[in-house]
Amino acid sequence: MNDSHFTKPVRDAMDHADGVTFVKPKPPAPEKLGSDGGTIVLHWLAVISMVASLLTGLRISADGMNAPWAAAVTAVLPQGEVWTWHLLASLLLTFTVGAYYIYLRRGDLGARNGPRRFKTLTPPTNKRLRWRAINVALHWLAYGAIAALTVTGVLLYLGHGGLSLTVHRALAWTMVFYIAIHTLAHFLYGGIAQLLRLFRPRPLAQTPDSKTWPMAFALGMGTVVAGGLYAADMGIRDTINVAKVKTAPALDGVLDDPAWEWARPATTRTHQGANLGATNPGEGISQVTTRAVRDETNIYFAFQWQDPTRSLMRNPLIKKADGWHVMAKRAAEADVVDYYEDKFAVLFAHADKAGGAGSTFLGEDPLPTYAKSPHRRGMHYTDDGRMLDLWQWKATRGGLLGHTDDMHIGPPKAASAAQKLGDKRYAAGYDADPGKKIYEYNYKTPTRAAYNGPVAIKRLPLDLAAMRVQLGTVPTHADGQNDEGSQWWFTRENSIPYDPALDAAIPIGTILPSTLNIHSYAGDRADLSSGAQWKDGVWTLEVARKLDTKSAFDTAFIPGTRLYAWVSVFDHNQIRHTRHQRPITLNIEP
Repeated sequence: MNDSHFTKPVRDAMDHADGVTFVKPKPPAPEKLGSDGGTIVLHWLAVISMVASLLTGLRISADGMNAPWAAAVTAVLPQGEVWTWHLLASLLLTFTVGAYYIYLRRGDLGARNGPRRFKTLTPPTNKRLRWRAINVALHWLAYGAIAALTVTGVLLYLGHGGLSLTVHRALAWTMVFYIAIHTLAHFLYGGIAQLLRLFRPRPLAQTPDSKTWPMAFALGMGTVVAGGLYAADMGIRDTINVAKVKTAPALDGVLDDPAWEWARPATTRTHQGANLGATNPGEGISQVTTRAVRDETNIYFAFQWQDPTRSLMRNPLIKKADGWHVMAKRAAEADVVDYYEDKFAVLFAHADKAGGAGSTFLGEDPLPTYAKSPHRRGMHYTDDGRMLDLWQWKATRGGLLGHTDDMHIGPPKAASAAQKLGDKRYAAGYDADPGKKIYEYNYKTPTRAAYNGPVAIKRLPLDLAAMRVQLGTVPTHADGQNDEGSQWWFTRENSIPYDPALDAAIPIGTILPSTLNIHSYAGDRADLSSGAQWKDGVWTLEVARKLDTKSAFDTAFIPGTRLYAWVSVFDHNQIRHTRHQRPITLNIEP
């Protein structure tokens, strides 16, 4: 008979009968839930790589013009050179997925997430089984999302923006919400014990179908998958073998010279540039074709890129009742995306690093001890002392007069008092080479805030009617086309210093250029000669420079060496250029 039928006094007497104390054995403690060590390791590798990929990816996304969700959480996102971390995290996630698949197969663990468990999603079943089925369904959702993220990520890496970017962003946010829902679903399935099991390793249970060394094979296969992707990328990168020619090409923006017949072109898909592709602003694509040859003393490049409009109106001035105003919006933030000139840039480096040779640092304040950029998007600089050679062609500021500006990206420069206060633009390590430039601006802005009101201008047209002929048809909107042959700059010959009496005779509503090409390039900044033409939606630019200028700010093109290059297209915008991650390889032939 069970002693529970007796009263407590009687039971106590029975326990102490004959002077002997009987101690009831305690029931065994319930076994704490755990998971096999391989699953725990691979799970946390997946978590780390996914979270790192999401955080860095959202930081990159927040830099775009059409990413309000990412911009809303920018305060909690990492800053700095996030491109490298994003690519490394993505490669680690690929490694982990490949390893996990092999681990499941060799450990005979496929049934844990098998589709058969979907049967308990619908009644009749108990609540716990239903939550287990929901978790399995969520796992399959994650598998599909990760696969799609991988495909779209590879497409973006290869230069296919547009739809790939839109889908990639949507999937990234799907995974953000998935992590929260996944955690909650496991809690509802087994409480806190279910969550803690991923911190309690135990041996992998053996079955008749288990294979030996599942974790070792898994890690090996993950390495093969990740390494194979890296090797495949290295094998298909765009490469230019810079051949030696006897006759130099003419720098006229027309590729009809015999020298270019020796140049095998490389075509690079760049994307996410403002204005390119009016139906999808901020995700515009421009395909860039690059050629290069050399002779005994110089190297010659030919660049062709897609740009639907010939745009020369850099921050034009319009006369209003209270004076002259800069027409471009966001001029104070140095982030103009409406009235601006077309530009093109090429960056050269000895190192193959993500983010333009490791020179792109994103975030509102990546250099907190220096100063903030006016646009709060990030800065270009190097953090290891390197000096990167940057060529920038600016259509209105000397570009159509035969000049390309010789610039560089180096260590961040000290900020002035005005830059620390935000009155002047701070650009970190992005700067022009020493020397003089051809241009200056036709307005005075003692502070950035001055752009928001009337500005004092420096020069007026010598002949207003002649100036209107020079400008051609003035577009009625920022995306309009500037006439072939039109010129949106003043020279000393067609302008005079500001005269209040002459200004009073100019009608309200008049639009004038804001660029004064009244000087000459000199010094290191004058190393580049060029010629450019726009025709049928394509700019063609030819640039020449000495193989070795002996300047600390320039990259030397020494025969027999290898370099890397990145190209960027600016479709009438100031800083929102197109981008690509895979550099062009330049082999300078002996």
